Amino acid sequence: MLSLIKLPRVVTVNQVPKVFHEDSIISGYRYHGSSATDCILSLFQLTNETLNIWTHFLPTWYFLWKLVSVVLTQTAWQHPFTWPLVVLIISSCIYPLASSCAHTFNSMSARVRHMCFYIDYGALSLYSMGTAITYSAYVFPDKWVNSIFHQYFVPIALLNAIICTSLACYSRLGLPFLHYNHEVVKRFSECQPPRFSKVLRLVAFVYPYLFDSIPVFYRLFLCEGEGCTDNKANVFHFTHIALAFLTGFLFATHLPERLAPGSFDYIGHSHQLFHVFGILATHFQMMAVEQDMVLRRSWLLNHSLPITFANSLGLTVLCLLVNLIILLLFSLTLSASVGQQKTYESQLKAD
Repeated sequence: MLSLIKLPRVVTVNQVPKVFHEDSIISGYRYHGSSATDCILSLFQLTNETLNIWTHFLPTWYFLWKLVSVVLTQTAWQHPFTWPLVVLIISSCIYPLASSCAHTFNSMSARVRHMCFYIDYGALSLYSMGTAITYSAYVFPDKWVNSIFHQYFVPIALLNAIICTSLACYSRLGLPFLHYNHEVVKRFSECQPPRFSKVLRLVAFVYPYLFDSIPVFYRLFLCEGEGCTDNKANVFHFTHIALAFLTGFLFATHLPERLAPGSFDYIGHSHQLFHVFGILATHFQMMAVEQDMVLRRSWLLNHSLPITFANSLGLTVLCLLVNLIILLLFSLTLSASVGQQKTYESQLKAD
């Protein structure tokens, strides 16, 4: 059947605008200006985005299965103690789905590309919020339960998630309304200072992760004596941390393609590995959280902060709504700025 369908053409880095360029990736680009149909068809041909898409699309279904099993087997809606786990699994379904969609449709235009990754950043921010809610409910070491830090941990994480989305979106084109004009788009653009943009983006996601993981870091590496919550979940927490740091390393270094540009265009480049290890990290994180939830359930129900709709599912909805507002603000003025940029470039060529 696919042999009867004309698949979209694949081009080299010199045949696409600079905004579509990926560091040390020479070939395998889809032609910019692709239709939505072309983007979907490209799922079934080998491009430099194909594995980026599938390495997040397939795990989405695994996490959806996990969500259904938790809701059905643990009757999650009847027991508030399970709600934080549901929040983590929902956010773990959303972020790979958003990522796979972003990688599928980002070749349609510069405007669509920016909007796709805005949504991707918002989904990752929501996942960081889900992590914080879950850690607050199940992972805090006994010594810290009901402490002042524990009480303010989730509200601070909400603020971090909002900053994360805003900073990541800002890293692409600057601020909407203020920076979206031809002069500043030319001066401040992802395609002009890519290293600065990458650093901003790395900070936007590393900082919330480090903050959310403070209870785990203390529990595993610093805590001594009683109240350190040394149980079977710690092995999974160690594995999650190792994979998470490897994921961040791959994102920051662009290895291995930086060592041999053009050799890993289709298979094996850092973003594909980043996806794979990121999903594995999420999987082990979920296993660790489930272990803590089961092993510590009785103690937490008697000693920890009560779990309510407001501090679990409600905060997740609030984070989602605020993120949507941020994404809307960054996206609404994007069409005008891209149009101004094209006009500006046309004037330069005419001159």
